[in-house]
Amino acid sequence: MTETVAATPELVLTHPLAVLAQRLSERLDEVVAGPPVWSMPPAEQVATLATLAKVEAQLAALRLSVLVEAERSGAALAEGASSAADWAHASTRQRRSTARADLRLADLLCRYRHLEAGMLAGDVSLDQAKVIKRAIERFPQDGPHGVTCDQAEAAERHLVELAASFAPEQLEVLGEKIYEVIAPEVAEAAEGERLARQEARAERRTSLRMWRDGEGVTHGRFAIPDLHGAMLTKALQAIASPARAVTGVPDGSGAGTGTGTSTGTSTEMTAREPVETRRGRALCELLERMGARDLPVAGGGDATVVVRIDAELLTDTLHQAGVATLDTGLAISAGEARRLACGHRLLPAVLGTGHQALDLGDTARLFSKAQRVALTLRDGGCTAEHCDVPASMCHAHHDRPWSHGGTTDLANGRLLCGPHHRRIHDPGFDHVLTPDNQVRFHRRE
Repeated sequence: MTETVAATPELVLTHPLAVLAQRLSERLDEVVAGPPVWSMPPAEQVATLATLAKVEAQLAALRLSVLVEAERSGAALAEGASSAADWAHASTRQRRSTARADLRLADLLCRYRHLEAGMLAGDVSLDQAKVIKRAIERFPQDGPHGVTCDQAEAAERHLVELAASFAPEQLEVLGEKIYEVIAPEVAEAAEGERLARQEARAERRTSLRMWRDGEGVTHGRFAIPDLHGAMLTKALQAIASPARAVTGVPDGSGAGTGTGTSTGTSTEMTAREPVETRRGRALCELLERMGARDLPVAGGGDATVVVRIDAELLTDTLHQAGVATLDTGLAISAGEARRLACGHRLLPAVLGTGHQALDLGDTARLFSKAQRVALTLRDGGCTAEHCDVPASMCHAHHDRPWSHGGTTDLANGRLLCGPHHRRIHDPGFDHVLTPDNQVRFHRRE
């Protein structure tokens, strides 16, 4: 005979699962109000953790079963929600994305009996079930490498068996190789095609966003392919490891000395620091170690960071306070500039009397790297009126053409972006220089 329990004055619970849920909730309230957890003997703590993990998996399976049935029966529609997932989001205070993912998993459980049985038995946790779901969904459904129903069931059964011995992270790795178990003769070719498609998608999704918060910190968010993520992780781990040897600061060629004592950010890191702190500092050191010669040349100038600082501040032995300016317009302290000037790829552009850049040029046909630096410091970017293209994307232009006797020096040079450089040589346009050294164009009559 089925036992009934009155949950509310309006609803009488009759299904065994509904009765269990109500009674379990009441019993849990009693336990929470009882003796504190710290009073539990150590032996009981270990046993209780294992039991709770099993019960949690079983309850998750039951919850998912009810969720998918509520979707099929339209129970959520009676509550005014568009789907059971949206009802769960609003009523159980879940993230909407989590509720919808749970509904998709619940629908899958109805079709994969081994996975459902594993969860109901408490042998497969919710996290493990999500891993198995992703592994099964990766199987090609058609084409020369499409899996049969029997192969898919064999893979499902094998992964459920592995769940008893492996954590979700380990099960994820095994799931990526499950095709070798069910179809070893074509597994390599199928995996190669899958990886090629995955890499193409990853390339399209690659992005980087950076922004300054006005408090001296630049934040960022990026998405890069797994290959480059592994390369970045490897580099950061090598620098962030507390056990690494303290290496020297990179020299002008972009390579570290490998011995000696660090004078830059490559100070010895300790295990006492939070992992996030060590990784952040490691990224800063990685950027400082990067040699400009390893990066492409843009507009005739490389990626060397230039800092503008007065000569007396750079050589000051008392380390007095002061301000230096990067060629990007960013201000940094004089102390930071002195540190960078000790051995990093940052190039100090020392200013003489009147804060004028010291002459770095020669009389060759093309502007030298040193002259490009000086033009960057002076012009800041394209000198065409109302143009904001940065210096790294500009060309070095002779005001008086070199072929007409113009010299390759700073007084006869300026930065212009590609479109304005073409325009200044376009016979259909004329130009004049404004008092603030800007180029103003107008079409010739």
